[in-house]
This record gives sequence, structure tokens and C-alpha cells, in this order.
Amino acid sequence: MKLQPSFEEAIEQLDKMISSLESGNLPLEESMKAFEEGMKLVSVCQKQLSKAETKLQLLVRQSEDQWELKEME
Repeated sequence: MKLQPSFEEAIEQLDKMISSLESGNLPLEESMKAFEEGMKLVSVCQKQLSKAETKLQLLVRQSEDQWELKEME
């Protein structure tokens, strides 16, 4: 089973793919493959951002100086 890259790794890979695609030096087949892989990485990033957003939404202020992370039920 292939491990998913971290958010930062996925963004770095996407950045490299975009640079390659924008250079115009890739053959059509390689460009299509890079685009497909890029879309998969975008999906990975979206899922990770969604998880992070959910955690942030669950962060509830308890008092002036105290915060608590509530687990989803």
C-alpha cells in the first residue's frame, strides 16, 4: 500500500509538476500523466485541509486563557 504524502510534500510535488507543465517541454503523454497525478495530489491536499479545518472548528474556548479540543462524536 502506497503512503500518502504529507500536505507539504504534496504541495512541493505539485509545484514541480506545474513548473514542468508550464515549461512546455513535456511530450503530450507525459503532460497528461503529470496532470492526472497532480489532480490526485490536489485531492490529497483537499482531504488534509478538510481534516485540519474540522479540528480547528472543534477547538472551543473554555476560558480566557484555556482552550480545549473536543473530539467529534
